[in-house]
Amino acid sequence: MISKTAEYALRAVTCMGGNNQKPLSADALALQTRVPRRYLTRVLQDLCAAGLVSSRSGPGGGYELLRATTDLTILDVINTVDPIQRIKHCPLGLKSHQTLCPLHTELDRAYAATEAAFSAVTIQQLLQSTSPVVPLCEG
Repeated sequence: MISKTAEYALRAVTCMGGNNQKPLSADALALQTRVPRRYLTRVLQDLCAAGLVSSRSGPGGGYELLRATTDLTILDVINTVDPIQRIKHCPLGLKSHQTLCPLHTELDRAYAATEAAFSAVTIQQLLQSTSPVVPLCEG
């Protein structure tokens, strides 16, 4: 349902959110999230460009979240790197379909429900889960 890029962004954001406001290097994030470093660097650049993450070079530098985990939802992260594609027009380009056919209407409803579900869960909720497993990050 979501792309690998979105999954990797969620791993990185969740890992940064659980790091007590301390910057993490790309190497540390790659190791903890098990995301290939080169791919992760591109994802982090997208997150920085969108204003969700900042980066500082040098000693004590690294990547850190700019938004509070209480205000940042799963959907915010996904929409930053690879938004869920809603169906607005007939994907087949059929001119006779001025509105969506029943199949594409149902698919779009499922996408809408997915967006609603993702927008209802903050990164903080993931981090405060009662599960003994640390979300999306190697401890």
